Amino acid sequence: MSPVARGSIVIAPAGARAPDEQVSPSSPHAAERVRSLVVEHYASLWRFLRRVGVPEADGEDAAQRCLWIVTQRIGDVAPGKEKSFLFGVALRVAKATRRESRADTDSDPDRLAGLPSVDPDPGEQLDERRARALLDVILASLPLDLRTVFVLYELEELTMVEIARALEIPMGTVASRLRRARETFEDLSRRARRDVLPKGGPR
Repeated sequence: MSPVARGSIVIAPAGARAPDEQVSPSSPHAAERVRSLVVEHYASLWRFLRRVGVPEADGEDAAQRCLWIVTQRIGDVAPGKEKSFLFGVALRVAKATRRESRADTDSDPDRLAGLPSVDPDPGEQLDERRARALLDVILASLPLDLRTVFVLYELEELTMVEIARALEIPMGTVASRLRRARETFEDLSRRARRDVLPKGGPR
């Protein structure tokens, strides 16, 4: 699967796989809608759950919970709005999973200083892993409300209308959070480059 890219951000999909079995909805048409949703958005769903604070060990179970809920509710979802409905469900499942696992949703920006130096390395896959790790740390340092909008828009490529629908918030709130998230992301990125890159390296 090719990397997801938007603007200057490129991120390879996580190594998640689509589930082998899903609960079958009541009609063939509904079943096809669920199947299409799984095929097109499962990797995005898994990444999103991880980036809004679901522990990695709970990621697969959380994704399955999301898809089970969507399967049960697919008849209530207007055609064309499946994607925003899925991510709205995912946010609620993520909140419940974090409560259940007592995960810490507030990340310390000083974690950036603890990342290993990204000195030039001939292993391209290693570089990609380091880049993903750095991106994840920066995202984790964003407040959750800003992080959610940023990930949905910049990485998962939902429209602002879809995000507003998924999060059940006004469009103006989406725009405001996205602007603040971008500003914070840029500040954290500059700090990461300063703290992580070796002295004298590219900026």
